[in-house]
Amino acid sequence: MKTTPVPVVFLLVLASVPVLCDSSQPPVLNLEALPETRSPFAPLDDVHLLSNGLLQLGQSMREFVQKTKGQINTIFQKLNIFDRSFVRLAALAGEIKEGEEELKQTAAVLNTHNEEIKELSEKISVKMESILQEKGQLLNKVEVMEEQLSSLSVDLVTVRQQSINSLLAAMVEQGRHLDHQTMKIKLLEEKVNAPNLPVHHHSLLLFIFSFFFFSVAFFATDFPSDCSELFDRGERANGTYAIKPNGSEPFMVFCDMSRGRGATVIQQRRDGSMNFDQPWEKYENGFGELQGEFWLGLKKMYSLASQGNSVLRIQLEDWKQNRHFIEYRFYLEGPDSDYAIQLEYLSGSLPNPLSNHTGVVFSTKDRDNGRHWASRCSHPQSGGWWFSSCGDTNLNERYSRVRANGRSERRRGVQWRSGRKVSHSFAFTQISIRPLDSVNSL
Repeated sequence: MKTTPVPVVFLLVLASVPVLCDSSQPPVLNLEALPETRSPFAPLDDVHLLSNGLLQLGQSMREFVQKTKGQINTIFQKLNIFDRSFVRLAALAGEIKEGEEELKQTAAVLNTHNEEIKELSEKISVKMESILQEKGQLLNKVEVMEEQLSSLSVDLVTVRQQSINSLLAAMVEQGRHLDHQTMKIKLLEEKVNAPNLPVHHHSLLLFIFSFFFFSVAFFATDFPSDCSELFDRGERANGTYAIKPNGSEPFMVFCDMSRGRGATVIQQRRDGSMNFDQPWEKYENGFGELQGEFWLGLKKMYSLASQGNSVLRIQLEDWKQNRHFIEYRFYLEGPDSDYAIQLEYLSGSLPNPLSNHTGVVFSTKDRDNGRHWASRCSHPQSGGWWFSSCGDTNLNERYSRVRANGRSERRRGVQWRSGRKVSHSFAFTQISIRPLDSVNSL
């Protein structure tokens, strides 16, 4: 339906109002003039048209009001959304501002740390330069030392060769001397066996024969009694030598000549290559290699200790090549007493863990002479030792190695226990014997 424009309808209303509502003069009915005068009322069609226009105008205004009301509601909803968004933005702005303050503070701290790092970097650079200079100097010194060692090794080889040649010459000369003495002995035997020799001459020749025989036997077996005597004879090199303690047969030992006196080594461990969990027989007679890891043997130790007052020295080296030692006045009883040990502390750089070992006998896994570790201890010790109680220091125990899963270093090697809960780990152990008069010779 076509809608009449609002201005036109409004004008029609305004035009009709004076006609309908003009009351200045009351209407007069003039019957004579009816045929000639027009009716003052509007035609019915115009009234219908006007009423339809007004109805359409009201409907249009109602629709316009409703549409405007919907738009206003939409605007209010958008304003509410805007208000909420504005509040959120304000909160975010506050958080961003706080974050900005924190960032400023962090930036200030980082700037301070950057300055410190810069100073440390400069110090490290200077230190590195000095280290490189020292390294260069050390390399020069090492080269000089290598040259000196090379010349010394050549000299030592020459001296050693000369010594060997002189020893061979001396042996040849001694052999000739022995052959000459043997000829003399044969001549004396012929004279002694002569049938017409007087009796007093016979006795004299027997005495002379016995003297020559004893002299030859003595000089042919002129072994030193220990490594200390070898040192007194002029030997200065560490190594294996033959000795013959009083009342014993000759045997080979390793001599340590590095501390101004010769010391006979009775035990040495350095890498765990030798199994020290051995039976009584092995510990009594000895086992291992003298140039590596070994136990000299209780019988040989007893023959060395029986020569007089001795000093027992224990030398230890940790995993950082730091060396420690401890020394005791030492005496060892014989096999009838199960090699009971007598110790008196003299000096050392370690706590004394053997203070209660006087009179303690030696035991192994197959011969528990002291009945301390096989029957009482919950965790029996390995290796042979002078056990006085459970958990004692035992330099012959199992040599622990680092496992693949990264076992702690303090559990490696051999443990030196200076207390119930205090222990030290050592990579190298050495036990040696020397006469008491060399106690101050370190």
